[in-house]
Amino acid sequence: MLGLMQSQPLMISAVLKHAARHHGAAEIVSKNVEGDIDRYTWADAERRSRRLVRALQALGVEAGDRVGTLAMNGYRHLEIYYAAPGLGAICHTVNPRLHPDDIGYIVNHAGDKVLFAETSFNAVVTAIAPAIAGTVKTVVMMTSPALMPALDLPAGMRLVCYDDLIAGADEDYVWPEFDENTASALCYTSGTTGRPKGVLYSHRSTILHAYGVSVADALALRAVDRVLPVVPMFHVNAWGIPYAAAMTGTSLIMPGRHLDGPSMHKLLNDERVTMTAGVPTVWMGLLQHLRATPGAKLDTVQRIMTGGSACPPLLIEAFGREYGVRMEHGWGMTEISPVGTYNRPKPAHAGLDEAGLEHLTLKQGRVLPGIDMKIVNDAGEELPWDGVAFGDLKVRGSWVASAYYGDAPGSALDADGWFATGDVATIDPNGMMEITDRSKDVIKSGGEWISSITLENIAVSHPDIAEAAVIAARHAKWDERPLLIVVPVKGAMVTPESVLAIYEGKIAKWWLPDRVLVVDELPHTATGKLQKNTLRARYQNLLLEQPS
Repeated sequence: MLGLMQSQPLMISAVLKHAARHHGAAEIVSKNVEGDIDRYTWADAERRSRRLVRALQALGVEAGDRVGTLAMNGYRHLEIYYAAPGLGAICHTVNPRLHPDDIGYIVNHAGDKVLFAETSFNAVVTAIAPAIAGTVKTVVMMTSPALMPALDLPAGMRLVCYDDLIAGADEDYVWPEFDENTASALCYTSGTTGRPKGVLYSHRSTILHAYGVSVADALALRAVDRVLPVVPMFHVNAWGIPYAAAMTGTSLIMPGRHLDGPSMHKLLNDERVTMTAGVPTVWMGLLQHLRATPGAKLDTVQRIMTGGSACPPLLIEAFGREYGVRMEHGWGMTEISPVGTYNRPKPAHAGLDEAGLEHLTLKQGRVLPGIDMKIVNDAGEELPWDGVAFGDLKVRGSWVASAYYGDAPGSALDADGWFATGDVATIDPNGMMEITDRSKDVIKSGGEWISSITLENIAVSHPDIAEAAVIAARHAKWDERPLLIVVPVKGAMVTPESVLAIYEGKIAKWWLPDRVLVVDELPHTATGKLQKNTLRARYQNLLLEQPS
């Protein structure tokens, strides 16, 4: 027997309509590329998003088409978030910090029909335009007519001004309802070996994730809050905050590209932000600025969500004791939309002493409702939740990917429907998960992945290098940075400068190894595999012990 309840599909547009109807006066504040501030409301955002749908349709965008973006956090980007999926198309956020070759590959692999870009990425657009001309028919610059750049684009690729599109469009669009499993957004992860892989979200998964992160033991957003997502909107949909804020009627403050300590401090205070979220690197910069500024404080900030990489204990302690701001760990990945766990205490933690509480705050937290997790050994057997046993972390749930874009449905899961995260973790009796290692040798620098295999392959292309290994070395600011260890060809002499020079033009600049060590040999297993665990044990603290 079925229940006798109304059946309405879970639509992203419904969240925006809710915000406009019930929280229409709540603010959306954007710091633009040029540094000025734009203000409007959720009601304005909904109306302009309907105009943008009409503009997209005029550009030939139809249901199922991919709409790419190269942009930071701002109101125009927010409108694309809602307009593209609102007509049944797919919002594809592209990481502009990647190397142009990877950006071109991602745009082509996704098959983006239109590409929206902020003017701060003019050089990126110009660099990739010849490579994407076969798929992208229109480039829309997210700016006003007065600030439109003159870009050299291939023949047949149109250059259009965003504000002109909006000004010339009607707002008569009526948000349709369709299958809630329809694709809504596409993000690519570089946290794997080889080329980036796409994760294709649905309206259903996006809405359920927004509900999940909004609960009291997670982001706990309210209509009286003012949230500032530092995490970029190209990074797994800003951890779902643009949707959760609309769902809860929270005012949304967007910093654009202005993420330095002084800019963040001013914006947080000027806009009376109560909650903010981002990777530890940003908070380290903010802390350094606060400490260097006599009398500086955070007037209204109560909580900081941090994720993307492990948060240094220094940050948790400093913000708590010096500024009265609670830092809270979250964990996730692109394949899980991205938030899977959040660190909030349970009744069992009430009696913990100071040392116990400090250790608790360093854990990645417990699962959100809608997600489940387990740890397994090499044989696939589930391990106990005793806080001691560690194993490969697997997850499943309503917003976990089943396959990568272009692959067969279910192909990313094991026989029982679990997704292997690639992380190694422990889980304590209270369900608190803690990442202890990563099963793949990628480096997570400032919340962004760097592939060690890519760096190694480039290094061994040097004519005087016989073998190379890249490990994650601990770093005071970036959490991890790549350390390159090389063995010269017999009889050859290599210098760090000559090795680093070979990377020119082949990788994003921030991927460049921080240090090159020249050694006589690298440790190997009996089968000839590199023993990276030995290298990590020997060198992982080198950049801390010898910072220059």
